[in-house]
Amino acid sequence: IPSSELYNQKFDGMLITGAPVEQIEFEDVDYYDEFCQIQEWSKTNVTSTINICWASQAALYYHYGIDKEQLNQKCFGVFSHQIVHKKEPLFRGFDDTFYAPHSRHTKINDVDIEENPDLDVLAFSKEAGATIIASKNRKNFFVTCHLEYERMRLDAEFKRDLDKNLDIQIPKNYYPHDDINEIPNLSWRMASQLFYSNWINYYVYQESPYIIDQIGNYHQEGN
Repeated sequence: IPSSELYNQKFDGMLITGAPVEQIEFEDVDYYDEFCQIQEWSKTNVTSTINICWASQAALYYHYGIDKEQLNQKCFGVFSHQIVHKKEPLFRGFDDTFYAPHSRHTKINDVDIEENPDLDVLAFSKEAGATIIASKNRKNFFVTCHLEYERMRLDAEFKRDLDKNLDIQIPKNYYPHDDINEIPNLSWRMASQLFYSNWINYYVYQESPYIIDQIGNYHQEGN
């Protein structure tokens, strides 16, 4: 919905997706000012927000002044992740490790995250760095991977860049035997389903201070 209408409403949860603009300075992105307005509005109008990929970097920059860094080579492929906070409800039902796709040219410095007292690293990859980060109050999650990707998404991105004659490497741990003619492995579906269902259950509906009446209007509980 248009942002002018959005500002007068309250929501249980919100997801802000990524965009292929991570190599552009935040302030030079056409809609960065509007992005900041939405981030500020979400502090009081949204129970919990997930920021994905570029949105996670931009949100960390807006809220905490943590800037991104250019990678020498694109972080591209499917990587193993270690859960740091194993008792976090977000990971209920997870194994100790899980897989998730990444596709980005920039990163957040892990030290900047770890040294910030208002942030927790919830999941980490040796190859891809801090992957799932949360604010202490769990109102904001910053996800640098793409658990929402379908099986063929990295394949489409890879072949798109090949067609453009860009310098792109085969996505790691994706095609069987690194053969681009084979069907890619899908190794993150269960983690994806658990992640989003846990977020909706434990951080959205169980934490939301609002109820919906019979005609769809929001009210604070007790009113």
